[in-house]
Amino acid sequence: MPRADTPNHLPDILAPGLSVVFCGINPGLCAAATGHHFAGRGNRFWRTLYLAGFTPELLRAEDDRSLLLHACGSTAAVARPTARAQHLSRAEIRTAAPEFERKIAQYAPRYIAFLGKMAASELIGKREIEWGPQPQTFGGARIWVLPNPSGLNRAFSQDALVSAYRELRLAAASMHAAA
Repeated sequence: MPRADTPNHLPDILAPGLSVVFCGINPGLCAAATGHHFAGRGNRFWRTLYLAGFTPELLRAEDDRSLLLHACGSTAAVARPTARAQHLSRAEIRTAAPEFERKIAQYAPRYIAFLGKMAASELIGKREIEWGPQPQTFGGARIWVLPNPSGLNRAFSQDALVSAYRELRLAAASMHAAA
């Protein structure tokens, strides 16, 4: 696991009590090299967040810390960067689960949004997962599973990503209004 002073460390963007924490499986090589979440010209994360209404303006990876201003954060289940998430073993994800769950419990977001089914499946120990809200919690946070916005994942169009992310935004907003 990279240490905080190594160039391949991608720092978490977390604060206590956020509405949503977006959780990638692990940092991509570009994100780790630049120190910014969802870096890379093919990544659709920032555009999707903007179009889904999480941010009032289109952010760039270099602006990732400003997610906190919008009650959102970002982290990764596994700290080790890879070119593709498939380069991680399922065992590596399972091994990271207890420490990662403690981290989520410490920061206590309302929702943890897993970007893709692979990490969610291994972290919560459930093989069959549907997109959207899940019946269980992780570290005390409600679980929501979203499609991965990576440029490598072309199974979902930009419109489909926006629709899925907007559903989470509306759920989080209604939960906040009820609190």
